Amino acid sequence: MKLILATKYVNIPEGVTMTIKSRHVTVKGPRGELSRGFKHLNLAFELVGGNKDKGTNPKKLKVDLWFGNRKQLATIRTVCSHFENLITGVTKGFLYKMRFVYAHFPINVSLTDKTVEVRNFLGEKRVRRVELLPGVEYVRTSDVKDQIELKGNDLTTVSLTAARIQQCTTVKRKDIRKFLDGIYVSHKGHIVESD
Repeated sequence: MKLILATKYVNIPEGVTMTIKSRHVTVKGPRGELSRGFKHLNLAFELVGGNKDKGTNPKKLKVDLWFGNRKQLATIRTVCSHFENLITGVTKGFLYKMRFVYAHFPINVSLTDKTVEVRNFLGEKRVRRVELLPGVEYVRTSDVKDQIELKGNDLTTVSLTAARIQQCTTVKRKDIRKFLDGIYVSHKGHIVESD
């Protein structure tokens, strides 16, 4: 069964400006600018609640889907979540903390140019390399032992970099219940903490 019209709104906070041109969205905020394309989806985007004559920015983003089936209706919520993540990125940013876990051989992690290098994992000689995606900043935590921090405005690039670092230390051909060595995400949060 098709629904004639499905609508969802996303609130735009103060200090954030959003521009839409042919389903390509650009969000500007205090921490920078992010853009994302949604041309592959058959949705209608419209900025509502502002007044161009008075020079006030729109307060909400309206997402419409006409005559959508069940699978297409699910994309509305997904797209709205993407918009909220873009808004959070340009206002608060994203911070992932990762801890090194090892039983015997200490894991050695270093940054060379824009590449994270993992050495001495399970005593192996092989150097594992992971490229930092654009916009992701790597920091070795000074006050906590065996911890790194990944920061950035784009949730997709920060989380994907963390996932690649975690997956490069996957234990092969051993019982993973016993061999728990690796680099794992220990904390997901924001760079600017809200009061």
